[in-house]
Amino acid sequence: MTMETMTNNSAKSMDDLVALCKRRGFIFPASEIYGGINGFWDFGPLGVELKNNLRDAWWNDMVTCPPTGPDGEPLSIVGVDSAIIQHPKVWEASGHVAGFNDPMVDCTETKKRYRADHLVYDEVNFERQGEYDSLGLLAVMEGEGHEETWRRHAEKLIKKAGGGKLVSGPPSYRFVDLPRDVQVTVIGPDVDVPGTLTEPRMFNLMFETYVGAIRDEEAKSYLRPETAQGIFLNYRNILDTMRVKVPFGIAQIGKAFRNEVTPRNFIFRSREFEQMEIEFFCPPEDARKWYEFWCEVRKNWWKSVGLTDANLQMREHENEELAHYAKSGCGCFDVEYRFPFTAPGFGELEGVADRTDFDLKQHEEYSGAKLKYFDQERNEHYFPYVIEPSGGLSRGVLALLCEAFTPTPDRKGSKYVMKFHPRMAPIQAAIFPLVNKDGMPEVARKVYDELRTRYAIQFDVKQSIGKRYARMDEAGTPYCFTIDSDTLADQTVTVRERDTASQERIGLDRIGAYLAEHIG
Repeated sequence: MTMETMTNNSAKSMDDLVALCKRRGFIFPASEIYGGINGFWDFGPLGVELKNNLRDAWWNDMVTCPPTGPDGEPLSIVGVDSAIIQHPKVWEASGHVAGFNDPMVDCTETKKRYRADHLVYDEVNFERQGEYDSLGLLAVMEGEGHEETWRRHAEKLIKKAGGGKLVSGPPSYRFVDLPRDVQVTVIGPDVDVPGTLTEPRMFNLMFETYVGAIRDEEAKSYLRPETAQGIFLNYRNILDTMRVKVPFGIAQIGKAFRNEVTPRNFIFRSREFEQMEIEFFCPPEDARKWYEFWCEVRKNWWKSVGLTDANLQMREHENEELAHYAKSGCGCFDVEYRFPFTAPGFGELEGVADRTDFDLKQHEEYSGAKLKYFDQERNEHYFPYVIEPSGGLSRGVLALLCEAFTPTPDRKGSKYVMKFHPRMAPIQAAIFPLVNKDGMPEVARKVYDELRTRYAIQFDVKQSIGKRYARMDEAGTPYCFTIDSDTLADQTVTVRERDTASQERIGLDRIGAYLAEHIG
């Protein structure tokens, strides 16, 4: 099957995609009948199938049938499913209680709240360019609509300064050149005058809760902000119960919760999300080898589920970006995807980090448990280093939606086609009788009954065949099989391919083999 996925994501409208997701049952606003709740989303019938397909593919390819390592041997990776609420000291040991903060500012005029490092304009001095210095207005354009707001403020600033010019910058930034003696004024993104923003203050992103009947400091706990710590807490249990030895990995898929100051861009940054993580334990001297291995494996895996090279890149973190646990290791690479709201730039999809031995040492110190690994071949105890491929399941779903979303203005019936990889498609095939009479529904139903235990198939007799095709195009169904009057005469059916809308006749008895060949 030819995947003709549209790669120019900058030309795709997020408003149109969000509307399709609501109309076709991919994603709904949470608590919608009560007006919704910012930062939370519900996955509808098609959305949950898409998410489960991505989740199951990751688990199969990373855990059940793991990749082959640099030595030519299949990796040893086991799974866990840890509790969302853990002992509060876990988050003290991990550094989240003290350091999991974002700078926050409020606008006294609009009553909106922003992350200071995203939406506050600040002064940055760069090398001299002629009569100007590049004084940068840091306006990180992660949301649609901020480009025009920034430009409006920049033009006012140039006029006030009596000169200046707009200058292109990196994908996430725009700069304005001003005369050397001009001070840059801090202006809120949704107002026209300065002075409405409060001073930045730190805001811890963890959701607090209480365990037990008494609500006091001793009962305070947290919803986990990441799934990684549940893996480290079970590291000793895995060593004691499973036949694993370093190097090996522990995998987990699960929900995490972050009280984001400004959730935005649909499900890209939300307060409840799902992660797919592996903590891969290896000898310290082999960390670089495994780090490079996992960077390559994870980028290639995202391509295997339908994301294109044109929309993927690997970006190495600068030193100032590194998390505390990665500063003494190999570093961190992000697998980034070109979302429509970041285009022509990219947004993080997955991180591959060298966490060194930070977490195991911290948990040994705070808990008193012995967490060193005993290597029988080397006859020594040591803390393994940890390479962490940590992907966003929710963001992965969004990337699949953005990649698949293809406007088709010239196609009859279908305004949009969702060109999912067949392995990811929520509905893999549809069985249609051309009309709901003349024995066609009975033949179609028999085919459906024979195949529904092997594939995600829909049986539909309602509306015209064109409208049914259009509905399946928007659901992302790769193949539709139509039983018509010729079927009753010669035992053939029409198979229609989603991406090209091309049709061919195949034998009625070959539908199962056709799906096995094209889907697996």
